[in-house]
Amino acid sequence: MKNISFLLILLLVCISGCKTIKPAAEIRPEGTQTQVPVSDVAPLAINFSDQATWLLGYFNLDRLPMAPHSVWYIKGYDEYQFSSEVINKLQDISKDNLTIKIVMGTWCPDSRREVPRFMRILDIWKFPVSMVTFIGVDNAKLSPVGEYDKLDIQRVPTFIIYKNNIEAGRIIENPTTSLEQDMVNILTRNE
Repeated sequence: MKNISFLLILLLVCISGCKTIKPAAEIRPEGTQTQVPVSDVAPLAINFSDQATWLLGYFNLDRLPMAPHSVWYIKGYDEYQFSSEVINKLQDISKDNLTIKIVMGTWCPDSRREVPRFMRILDIWKFPVSMVTFIGVDNAKLSPVGEYDKLDIQRVPTFIIYKNNIEAGRIIENPTTSLEQDMVNILTRNE
């Protein structure tokens, strides 16, 4: 009987369009804790195809660990198993004069899988988030950003790594080997 009552209440909440938000602690690699709203609705119940959930244009990283995106972002970030050996190689690479653009669609399963993993690598590497630009696109891979068409985005996510404001390389949709190894390969080319 309790299960039926719970299901009826959950159904009424969903039908009425209400969302219950509760705080949850997010533990960052630096060991600091911040309060992050997390939706009580199961991740499968959120329709990321719904345009109301999309992040379009420039946005800040702090939008991803917030509902509704927190259901995929925090899980993907926390669960990514990176190669320590490759991360050690990345640690030897200078971050000076590097910037990164991340073009993604919050509606896109590949973006929801790869972006949290990429951000975990950047955090471990201690790459400054201020040097990362986030661009959200719609399902036609368009974004209301000036000169966006010059980026020539065909698939998302696309991670564009720049050295001295010149494109050094891209990771498009899925890494060739792993995100961290592809980053090392891009950053050590022609050295």
